[in-house]
Amino acid sequence: MSLQLCRDFIRSVAHSGQAIVLASFVGCLPALSGPAAPQPVEEVRPLIGTGGHGHTYPGATMPFGFVQLSPDTRLQTDPWNYDVWDGCSGYHYSDTKLFGFSHTHLSGTGCPDLGDLLLLPIVGNLGAEPLTSERFRAPFHHENELAQPGYYRVLLEKPDILAELTVTERTGLHRYTFPDSEQSHVLIDLVHGLKNKPTEANLKIESDTRLTGFRRSEGWAKDKILFFVIEASQPFAGFGLEAEGKRLAAGQTEASGKQLRGHLDFKTTADKPVVLRVGLSVVSLDGAQKNLQAEVGGKGFDAVRDEARSVWNGHLSAIQIESTDANFRQTFYTALFHTMTAPTLYNDADGAYRGADRQIHTATNFQFYSTFSLWDTFRAEHPLLTLVQPRRVDDFVQSLLAAYQQSPSNSLPMWPLAACETWCMIGYHSVSVIAEAYAKGFRGFDAELAYRAMRTTAMDARFHQDKYQKLGYVPTVAGDRTEATSRTLEFSYDDWCIAQMARALGKTDDAALFSQRAQNYRNVFDAESKLFRGKLANGKFREPFNPKAINFDDFTEANAWQYAFAVPHDVPGMIQLYGGEKSFVARLDALFNEDSDVAEHTVDISGLVGQYAHGNEPCHHVAYLYALAGAQHKAARRVRHIAQWLYDNTPAGICGNDDCGQTSAWFVFSALGFYPVNPVDGRYVFGSPMVEKAVIQLDPKYHPGKTFTVLAHKVSKQNLYIKSAKLNGQKLERPWITHDEIINGGTLEFEMDIVPHKLCEAARE
Repeated sequence: MSLQLCRDFIRSVAHSGQAIVLASFVGCLPALSGPAAPQPVEEVRPLIGTGGHGHTYPGATMPFGFVQLSPDTRLQTDPWNYDVWDGCSGYHYSDTKLFGFSHTHLSGTGCPDLGDLLLLPIVGNLGAEPLTSERFRAPFHHENELAQPGYYRVLLEKPDILAELTVTERTGLHRYTFPDSEQSHVLIDLVHGLKNKPTEANLKIESDTRLTGFRRSEGWAKDKILFFVIEASQPFAGFGLEAEGKRLAAGQTEASGKQLRGHLDFKTTADKPVVLRVGLSVVSLDGAQKNLQAEVGGKGFDAVRDEARSVWNGHLSAIQIESTDANFRQTFYTALFHTMTAPTLYNDADGAYRGADRQIHTATNFQFYSTFSLWDTFRAEHPLLTLVQPRRVDDFVQSLLAAYQQSPSNSLPMWPLAACETWCMIGYHSVSVIAEAYAKGFRGFDAELAYRAMRTTAMDARFHQDKYQKLGYVPTVAGDRTEATSRTLEFSYDDWCIAQMARALGKTDDAALFSQRAQNYRNVFDAESKLFRGKLANGKFREPFNPKAINFDDFTEANAWQYAFAVPHDVPGMIQLYGGEKSFVARLDALFNEDSDVAEHTVDISGLVGQYAHGNEPCHHVAYLYALAGAQHKAARRVRHIAQWLYDNTPAGICGNDDCGQTSAWFVFSALGFYPVNPVDGRYVFGSPMVEKAVIQLDPKYHPGKTFTVLAHKVSKQNLYIKSAKLNGQKLERPWITHDEIINGGTLEFEMDIVPHKLCEAARE
């Protein structure tokens, strides 16, 4: 049987509602043509991270796409309930019923929002009660579920409907294969949202195949709006609208209010699926229609799905790896996939977008993005994207600058969602993303504007920055949730980033000012306990002190142990505080060897190895610090242990919140054998490569080298130590490579061994 006949057979049986058992074949179709190695897109398992505490969603999206069309299985009425909290993306693998399919989701965050425009196919009498999705919640089993990049499907067991989803960047397509029925329906629920509530909405039947509307809501993002156009592949047999829980009169074609729902009715046969094409926009109904026309036009469901798959394969092929371990390959490519789910596009196809001032603007010569989880992603995800997605880097910076210019607060974003500032987390790590881009040669933005935005934000008096500027640290205030010590450490790093930008632009006075401020981390270091601690305004350390206590007066989602090494911008200075390299390495050992108990446990603390918490970002660079203190072999052992113990290809294969791809980015870098301890200084520190071979495809528009290849000879689960390293045939006498060395192309060769070696430890900075 030919490959195409195989595809046609599987699709035809699937559409009859009888072929879910063949789901595993769909992802392996290319293998039917011969023994060729799987394409990267075939290795991705979007269900990784949907269990445990990963908080990812399994549905369909495009790389950095505005639409995330995915099933919702939790309502998020109480996100701080631990069990509910694990469904922040709307879905959790432990659930067995779903409310429907909504069009916007967050990947891996610890706070819920979005879940806009829920659709649910149903069969039977609707009854007279309100059309809540809870009434019609559909059971499903995971063996009848398939998730792939750009495509999702599931069999709804009662009433036996095959639901399939695919997307373009700004549109979602649903294909529902109903049984033969005179009472098939699609429920439209504008009340549903993930911990947000509608403040205004509209539904309007425009014709017998077209419905339009909008939903305005308030949640984590304080004021967001979504316009939509829904086009059906066959005429409605009927329809109905509901406002504030009450059905409107038969034949009424429009409803406005806060709590709106509706239903579209169809007469169906099992051999003719109903396809719904949904155009979305944050600007207008006209924008939603134009997006639908520009991105879908006359294409059918299969064509859109195949195009999404092809686009994903191209993006994932930016890194081509070789490994005999299928678990590793699937974990790696799923991690790479997750790093490309945010930031997300936020402008229409014509460039129009709704800005931080809630006004309509037009992005000229760039794409406007939102959903920047900056406290997380500045660490590894943005550095990774400078290598594998360089064409987006200038757009990211321009998006941050546009938000600054349009912001009522006159500051760079901290955690922008739907172009709304959530003021979530601490620091102002937009400056890291901007400084990194400039340091790595990106010039597609106004550098003077960028510097002005960075400086203005750093001199702000909010979020305890006034006290930081006056005292040289943020003083802790008991019971005030100041997160003082964490703020001091992160402000110090941000100051260092600004100093680098000032120096590059010839602003010598500012470079000196911010370089001095970058040393403020020293002001909260306690030489006696050898830890950073909360300090009162009178200069005394706060008492009593428990280094394992999770205390938000002093720290952000962490304790003193987990912030003990949070000085990525001045590792030599930090080592000096600890008494030199030997004492520093011993302190690192103590972190990993401590008991894993924590006082006043919080849900964000997960993936514990001793007091090291991999499930939260402040620890992500820590294992690599060994290499900068004369003990690279210990970095190799710790990194490999974390990678092999806390990541795998199961739904629980991410140990903590993926946070828009940061936890996944750690794995991608670590699998290649290096990591950006300080994102802005351009150094990637060696850990323990897991790939046998990896080829990074370099975009010639931004990077002069064609490819950068990593070879790890004799690598295995046992051979985790680096015996020697060569760059382009020359032995390296340092435990890192630079950004310039990567983008200029070449080959990095590791010789791996089962026993530790003193790699590059005689010639450190």
